[in-house]
Amino acid sequence: MVMNQIRNVLIENSNKISLDEMYNILSSTSFSDLIALAKELTTTKASNFFDTCSIINAKSGKCPENCKWCSQSAHNNSVIEIYDILSKEECLKLAKHNEEQGVKRFSLVTSGKRLTKSEVKKICNIIEHIRGNSNISICVSLGLLSSADMRDLLNAGATRYHCNLETAPSYFPKLCTTHTTDDKIETLESAKDAGLDICSGGIIGMGEGFRERIELALTLKSLDVKSVPINLLNPIKGTPLENQPAMSSEDFLRTIAIFRIILPDAYLRFAGGRTLLSKATMEKTMEIGINAAIVGDMLTTIGCNISEDKALIKKMGYNF
Repeated sequence: MVMNQIRNVLIENSNKISLDEMYNILSSTSFSDLIALAKELTTTKASNFFDTCSIINAKSGKCPENCKWCSQSAHNNSVIEIYDILSKEECLKLAKHNEEQGVKRFSLVTSGKRLTKSEVKKICNIIEHIRGNSNISICVSLGLLSSADMRDLLNAGATRYHCNLETAPSYFPKLCTTHTTDDKIETLESAKDAGLDICSGGIIGMGEGFRERIELALTLKSLDVKSVPINLLNPIKGTPLENQPAMSSEDFLRTIAIFRIILPDAYLRFAGGRTLLSKATMEKTMEIGINAAIVGDMLTTIGCNISEDKALIKKMGYNF
């Protein structure tokens, strides 16, 4: 009965799902039923093509924002490498390395609340250099930019803009006070208006509850986000969340299931923190929702080996 309720909410009222309604249904659904429904939707609604991307930390550290999870925040005491925007040659080298291994997308990521006009121009020059020497699709994650900046990035050859909401709008002020969820949503809307695809997700395990995870998924649904990075918090020494307790495998699987249920046709993208999971848990997530991944290293933490990722993707029956 509960599974039929969820189906009816999704099929008949897909754009009218309230947080209370979804929370009441999902919180009363057994773990096994959630997993079964998510697996069904992954098979029938989600793409079987496994979408891969890689990222480069194109500008590192000295960020003025006070995000509690982030090692690049100037408010925190993490030990990281600090540098300004990398050269176009270095970015191209890594882009081509990933393209040669079959990775479909390459994302330039910079620290900071937003880039200056001159920095946006530098990034545009890097994008043009990569596009002139490679066929890999270019994504960018550059903070809270204007509509004019978005148009410049599109004209340079970028195809997608990334800006994570990070967590539920109601919970975000507990983790960061120097910018807001509304600032992020405005940035995503500016990217869409300019003609860029958008990518947005969050970090799971920062003290939020099941209700907040549902709220995040519903917010992403309202923005029609089709690429959703899902990070598992990897507590970093020197950040306020360095002692945050680890999530259980069941809690993480339940989270992946609700994201697939709420976002049946989106690419749910494995991102940071997945090295903390067992192989069995990683495989299970790919059965019930995960059909994309950031491969290679993350921004300031070690990621996963690309060849091992490709083997796992094929093992789980996805096209690469």
